[in-house]
Amino acid sequence: MHRLLSLVFSAFTFLLAVAGAIESPQYTVIHSESDFEVRLYRKSVWMSAPTDQISFEKATRLGFHRLFQYIQGANLNSSRIRMTAPVVTSIVPYAGPLHSSAYYVRFYLPLKFQGSPPVPLPELHLHYDEWDSHCIAVRKFSGFARDNNVIKEAEKLAVSLNQTSWGEFTSADTDAYSIAQYDSPFHFVGRTNEVWVNIGAEAPGCESNHAYAY
Repeated sequence: MHRLLSLVFSAFTFLLAVAGAIESPQYTVIHSESDFEVRLYRKSVWMSAPTDQISFEKATRLGFHRLFQYIQGANLNSSRIRMTAPVVTSIVPYAGPLHSSAYYVRFYLPLKFQGSPPVPLPELHLHYDEWDSHCIAVRKFSGFARDNNVIKEAEKLAVSLNQTSWGEFTSADTDAYSIAQYDSPFHFVGRTNEVWVNIGAEAPGCESNHAYAY
């Protein structure tokens, strides 16, 4: 089973590599520092796979396995959905077994399906996430996103934010963050991953009057 899930996840990221110009959530950079930037993302709809796995890597594989079935036609319309990037794994502290972290693996729905997402088959245990327009602080890092480095990268982003006024607008729960992955596992050089942390709507440039949608 583990090998099967690995092959499915590899297939997904291989599709990322060969698909060419694929869709991604749209945003505007409103602030930039040497080691992070703040982006204002548009209102968007994602498909989400919750999992209570303790491991970030296992959670991502298992969650995407269900999302992969969904985009391959496991929905009430039997619709096939083009791959998008990135795949985002959100960490929710203390929500899993024994007060460990739980995870949500998220797939950005292409513009074609933003207004009317196909309904996933019930056995996949997926649900929609509607994101209002909001700001996200982003730190890029290379290599592979692993259990032993995602926490360190999130901590680096937290330190950078707290050295600026942006630290005042981050979530009170500093253990909550997301990891965005863009590359195929067959892509070994120049890989791009990101740590995402939400910025409050009261931050400069993130107020409701700056919100916009598709």
